[in-house]
Amino acid sequence: MEIAQAFNGIDQLERSDDWGVYKTLLESTKAIPWKINWQTKQFDYIGPQIETLLGWPRDSWLGAMDWIERIHLEDREKTANFCISQSEQGVDHEADYRALKADGSYVWIRDVVHVIRDTNGVTTDLVGFMFDISARKQMEEEVFELNRKLEAWSNQDGLTGIANRRLFDHTMAAEWARGKRSREPLSLLMFDVDHFKGYNDHYGHVKGDECLIRLAREVSQMPLRSTDLFARYGGEEFAFVLPQTPSDAAQQIAEKCREVVAALKIPHALSPAGTITISVGVCTMLPGEESSYMTLIERADDKLYRAKRNGRNRVCC
Repeated sequence: MEIAQAFNGIDQLERSDDWGVYKTLLESTKAIPWKINWQTKQFDYIGPQIETLLGWPRDSWLGAMDWIERIHLEDREKTANFCISQSEQGVDHEADYRALKADGSYVWIRDVVHVIRDTNGVTTDLVGFMFDISARKQMEEEVFELNRKLEAWSNQDGLTGIANRRLFDHTMAAEWARGKRSREPLSLLMFDVDHFKGYNDHYGHVKGDECLIRLAREVSQMPLRSTDLFARYGGEEFAFVLPQTPSDAAQQIAEKCREVVAALKIPHALSPAGTITISVGVCTMLPGEESSYMTLIERADDKLYRAKRNGRNRVCC
């Protein structure tokens, strides 16, 4: 049975023998039926289920303002304005909002509203049902949170917990496109742990993993802007994406990375330095149509290996 059929002419039904049947049907459902006189904005009827769900006495629902004042403050203006405008235009509608319970807590409600108009198309009454959708909303929030975590995990390096190659590639493409529009430089740091194969061979892969985790943790604690990205590029190689960063500033950050790692003083018996060190390659480009972000990666990587050829534990720009 449609809502309009259930409610339209409710005043006449109340005076007829059929009202008892309709009333029993309406009040035996979990959905809360209601009817408002649009001219007076007063409730002509609201089901007794309202007391079970929200705790407010049935006779406290006198008019539309009682409904509005029992909507969560964050939802109130948007919900009220939407429902009023749709009602005035004679449009059936639905609204989801948090309703205030008598004990001060809130419950999610879906209001399904049918607009009744006279022969001239003027709105005369609103009839509808309130549904408790709290369980559905909780499920939606749980699914949203799970999706958020899955997205975060898909962009996170499984060993070090920092950004992974996938997020690095995505960020490089996005920042290259941004740099082309803004005509601002994009800098990239690529650094590699010196003599890391020898470290793994001598200390074992478990210690090698611990070394990378510690290195990533310390470097990631350096002051960063929200637009900067520190990522594991692969193996013992890491990268810093630095949007809107000129070459001199990028070189300073590269030197700071080298100093942070050196300060850890992680023993490395097979390194001339006696401890873990890194070599850093730095490149800065102004993104343009004639090249791509892959060019920037290739040039930064070339500088990295030049730093290694020049003796390691140094920055090459």
